Amino acid sequence: GLALGILFNFNPFFGAFAFLFSAAVLTWYIEKTTKLFPESIIGVLFVTALAVGILLTPEVDLLEALFGDITTVSLVDALLAVGISAPIVVVARLVYRRVVLGILSEELARSTGINVALVNFVYLFLVTLVVAVGIKIVGTVLVGALVVVPAAAMKNVSRNLSSYALLSGLTGTASAGSGIVLANYLGLPAGPLVVSVGTAIFAVALVADRIAS
Repeated sequence: GLALGILFNFNPFFGAFAFLFSAAVLTWYIEKTTKLFPESIIGVLFVTALAVGILLTPEVDLLEALFGDITTVSLVDALLAVGISAPIVVVARLVYRRVVLGILSEELARSTGINVALVNFVYLFLVTLVVAVGIKIVGTVLVGALVVVPAAAMKNVSRNLSSYALLSGLTGTASAGSGIVLANYLGLPAGPLVVSVGTAIFAVALVADRIAS
């Protein structure tokens, strides 16, 4: 989707979102009809999409597609990101308890009247939106790290799921903000710096947890 956006000169967000949404639906369907874990399905779809995207993307734009470029983010892109992020937060808060219960025990969730399949689909849809927004800044390769690293960093230092969700969000925000500031100051690509800051926070949290235990 990102490759097609660059190739045909339209906003890459819409191309990325269309293909990510299709991948989310496919992941949801395959998970329901097979014994494969979502992580395995996402891994296969990701490397496939990455390979096809590299083949389609013009060589001159390949680096931007893979690692992002904050300097190409327009006011429209920024407003679009803000406009999308607000509903994501609201919906995430609404489905949070249902998602957690479904993760802990699908049988228990179903017994309380929760439509686990629908909740899982909504969760995948939210992840799709987050990834589509992040691709413009950090690129295709690093956007997964932008989602995973903050959560991994706060896993061992959080006392409960509520603090885990809050601290992960704050860590992601701090990583993105610090990485962008460093990129402007050092004249380096923002994507790798955003992920590097997140990784540094992960290392500090890991050491702090080891010391505390």
